[in-house]
Amino acid sequence: MSTDTHRPLRDSTINAVISRLAGAQQYRPDDPQDGQLRDPHDYSRYGYSIAPEQGDLIYLLCRGIRATRTVEFATSVGMSTLYAAAAVRDNGGGKVIGSEIVPTKVTVARANLAEAGLADYAEIREGDARATLRDLGGQVDFALIDGWLGAEPSLAREVIEIIAPQLRVGGYVMNDNAEPDFLAYVRDPANGFVSVTLPLHGGTELCVKVA
Repeated sequence: MSTDTHRPLRDSTINAVISRLAGAQQYRPDDPQDGQLRDPHDYSRYGYSIAPEQGDLIYLLCRGIRATRTVEFATSVGMSTLYAAAAVRDNGGGKVIGSEIVPTKVTVARANLAEAGLADYAEIREGDARATLRDLGGQVDFALIDGWLGAEPSLAREVIEIIAPQLRVGGYVMNDNAEPDFLAYVRDPANGFVSVTLPLHGGTELCVKVA
């Protein structure tokens, strides 16, 4: 994590957890190339997460739109959850709904949130996001889609189709992996989004629901 002190999230307790997670992040040395199928259970020891710069953007966006309800796929060890939950807390309260299929990561994510003092602002649902995120209990303000790469249809495409009807107009979607079929969905005007590719973490697609 950058040592730059001018960061939007200024809570020292939360930032200590974020710094620890960022410093511990590692990747499998035999990770398949993009497009090959991965079994998420084979990655239980690897906390793939967003970069802190992407987290800063999540925090700023959620603060800016006064988000009180957000959703994410996938939670992993909770790095992105920390930023969204901090924003929801600082907006006056609410909930981050996360989905994670690997049980050990669910446990770790919940522990990280508790350490950061944010456990009351997050609900991590264990299981396949295509099932766990079908009913979010109402409209959400922000969604992060950062799951496993693989053959088409990608999980990102399947999840955006589930989440999009539950996202309010004016709400944001951030995508980390730029799956081609996800991009095709959000760039089709018929689906009600406009989007732009940002130069963060090798390319981050930011989308806003306009209709």
